[in-house]
Amino acid sequence: MTGGPHPARPGDPTPISDYGLLSDTRTAALVAGDGGIDWLCVPRFDGEPLFGRLIGGPDAGTFRVGPTEPAPPVERRYRQHTATLETTWAVGGGRLTLTEAMVAEVGGRLLPTTLIVRRLSAQNAPIDAVVEFDPRRGEHHRLPQIQRRPQGLVCQWGSLAVSLAGTPELAVEPGRPTRITVDPGRPVTLVLAVAHREPLIHVEPGAAWDLLLADEQRWRAWTAEIDESLPFREHVVRSLLTLRLLTYSPSRAPVAAPTTSLPEDPGGERNWDYRYVWPRDASIGVSAFLSVGKPEEAHGFLAWLLHASRLQRPRLPALFTLYGRTVPREREVPGWPGYRGSVPVRTGNAAAGQHQLDGYGWVIDAAWAFVQAGRPLNSETWRAVRGFADVVTQCWREPDAGIWEVREPAQHVHSKLMGWLALDRALAIAETHPLSERRRRHWQESREAIAVEIRTRGFDPSAVSYVRSYGSPELDAALLVLPLLNFDSIDSPRVRGTIDAIRDRLSAGGPLLYRYPPGRDGLPGTEGAFLPCSFWLVQALARTGRRVEAVELFQAMLDHAGPLGLYAEELDPATGAHLGNYPQTLTHAALVQAALAIRDAPA
Repeated sequence: MTGGPHPARPGDPTPISDYGLLSDTRTAALVAGDGGIDWLCVPRFDGEPLFGRLIGGPDAGTFRVGPTEPAPPVERRYRQHTATLETTWAVGGGRLTLTEAMVAEVGGRLLPTTLIVRRLSAQNAPIDAVVEFDPRRGEHHRLPQIQRRPQGLVCQWGSLAVSLAGTPELAVEPGRPTRITVDPGRPVTLVLAVAHREPLIHVEPGAAWDLLLADEQRWRAWTAEIDESLPFREHVVRSLLTLRLLTYSPSRAPVAAPTTSLPEDPGGERNWDYRYVWPRDASIGVSAFLSVGKPEEAHGFLAWLLHASRLQRPRLPALFTLYGRTVPREREVPGWPGYRGSVPVRTGNAAAGQHQLDGYGWVIDAAWAFVQAGRPLNSETWRAVRGFADVVTQCWREPDAGIWEVREPAQHVHSKLMGWLALDRALAIAETHPLSERRRRHWQESREAIAVEIRTRGFDPSAVSYVRSYGSPELDAALLVLPLLNFDSIDSPRVRGTIDAIRDRLSAGGPLLYRYPPGRDGLPGTEGAFLPCSFWLVQALARTGRRVEAVELFQAMLDHAGPLGLYAEELDPATGAHLGNYPQTLTHAALVQAALAIRDAPA
C-alpha cells in the first residue's frame, strides 16, 4: 500500500466542540462535521490510534464519508435518547445524510469485534459523495498489509485486523478517495470491523444496520428508566448517556476522556493524556448515577475500584489504567504536530505518581452514597474503605498535589476538606457496618483535628472566604463543594462568603469561572475557564437556597454546550471555543449533579 495523496480538507482544524462522539463502551471515535473520523484508538480507549488526524495531522489517518466537497452540515443531531449520530448536508438541489453509530451489544452481550456502521442516504436527487479510508496504526503511522476478500477489504497489522465492507460493493483503495453516487431510496452502507487477537467477524452491511437499530432500542430502554421529573431532563439524559459511553464495559471503569493532548492552551504545552481512570472523577459519576436510579453503574465502579486498588491498598493512586494497572510513564510523541500546533503530544500521565489527598474523600463519599441508597457494602469493600480512612489519618498533614495536580505540592485547603470528608463519611458508614471502638475514636480525633486546622489556617477573615492553600490569599473554585459536605452550616457566613468570593474573584465572564487565578500553577502559558466549576457553582447556589440564581446560571451554561450537547474540560472565555480533552467525564457528571441540586432545592 502507498499513502497516496492526502484528502483535500480545509486547512483550519475542526473546532473541538464540533466533533461527535461514537462509542461501543470499549473505545470511541470522534467524527468531524465533514464526516471524517479523525480519532479512533483500538482496541480500547487507551490503545494506539487507527485514525489519528485530530492530533497527528494528515499522516495519522482518517475515515471520511460525506459530500465530495467538504461543507458544513445544515443539520447535526443525535437521534433522541440514542448514541446514533446524524449529519445532513445540502448538496445542490438535494440533501445527503450520514447516519452512524458503534454497535455495543447484541443480545445483552458485548460484541467481540468493534463495529462501526455508517450509512449515506440521499433525498430529492442523486448526490456525489466520497469515501476516504486511510487507516494508519500508532504513532509511526504504520501502513497495513492489505487483502481483498469476497466479504470486503481487510487491513492487517500483526494481531490487529480491520475490515471494510459496503453495500453496494465499493472498490475502496486505502489512502485514496473513492467517489460514489448516492441515489434516493438506495442508501450506501459501510461497515468497519476491528478485531485484536480475535478472529475478525464479518457482518454483512444489511445485518449490521439491523444491529444498529437494535442497539438504538437498547439505549432508549436504558434512558427510559431515568427519572422523568428531572429538570432539564433532555440535557441530563445526554450527559448520562455520554458518561455511560465513556465507561469501559469489560471492567466498568469510566475513562476521564477518550482523547490525549487536546490543548488547554492552543499552541502551548498544556496537553495531557486523559485516557485513564481518575477515582475522583469516577466517584462523582457514581453519585450521579445513583441519584437518577442507575445503581448498576455505581456498583460496577465500586467493584472495579476494589479490584484496581488491591495491589496498592490501602494507598489510593490518583489514576489507573482501564484494567486497574499502573498508568504508563508520561512520554512525548516525536513528530506529531498536535491540535493547532499544540506540542508536545503526550501519552501516559505523570500525575499517576502524585499524592492527592482529595481522592480518598471522593471515593469514600461515593461508598457512603451507595450505603444511603440502601445497598450495604460487602465485607471486602468495607475493608478497603477502612484502609483508605486509615491512610487519611496518617497523611493528612502532608502537602499534596491537590485536585488540580499542580507540580509543586502545597497545603491545599480543598484537599484537607476532602480528607475531613473521607473520615466523616467513613464514620457514617460505620453506623451500620462493623468497626472497632479504637478505630472509631482514632478517626473521630483525626476528623476534629483536620477541622480545627482548616478553620484556623485555611480561612481568610478579611475576604470572608476559605482560600486555596494555607497562608495564600488566592481562591480555589474547588471549594464550591463546601455546601455539600456539612463541614459548616449552609447558612454559615463562611460558606456563603466563599461562594460569593469565588464567583467574584475567579469570574471569567458570564457563568464561567477559572479554577484558580490563571497561570498560577507553575506551568508556562495560560488556560480557559474550567467548565465543571460553573456546574459546581450551580450546585452550591441551589444548596444554599438560591435556586433562582442556580437555574439562571445552569441555563447560561447550556448555551456553552457544543452543537451536539457535549462539553470539553475548559472553554476560552474570549471566543467560546472548547479546550482540553473531549468529551470530558467530569464536566458531564458535574452537569448531572447540578441539575439534581436544582431538583432538590426548595422552590
